[in-house]
Amino acid sequence: MTGADPSHRLAITLHVNGATRTLEVDTRASLLDVLREQLNLTGAKKGCDHGQCGACTVLLDGRRANACLALAVACDGAQLTTIEGLASGEELHPVQSAFIEHDGFQCGYCTPGQICSAVGMLDELRAEGIEPSEEEVRERMSGNICRCGAYPGIAAAILEAAAR
Repeated sequence: MTGADPSHRLAITLHVNGATRTLEVDTRASLLDVLREQLNLTGAKKGCDHGQCGACTVLLDGRRANACLALAVACDGAQLTTIEGLASGEELHPVQSAFIEHDGFQCGYCTPGQICSAVGMLDELRAEGIEPSEEEVRERMSGNICRCGAYPGIAAAILEAAAR
């Protein structure tokens, strides 16, 4: 939203992938647009821009969130984890490794959102004391759409990561 009216701008602070970032944003900008356009974190994808596909899923204060639906100004002070922040240096997050091992992707467009959603979902299950089953995983991941149909690999990858 470059060239926007300065009266619609506000300074916010985001804690993204372990780094604190203070930036000025358009008050109408989505979190997704700020991540992609101002912070150059392009892992979260813009799919439907209506919260229906899950391609933009990030972890917002530890919970799964569609970044296209969140206003950036409403996230002031929030802890964010994007796909870029899941790995620890060169060591992939267990869900990322499992996606590779189980071919949990085809074109890859939805993969960052799928992985972030899976990480958040597994944390939810642990907190609830629920052992993940394929049915539970498929139900809880239903907000993440894969147009290529890589669901068998996605479910297998998530179950493998849960077992680690």
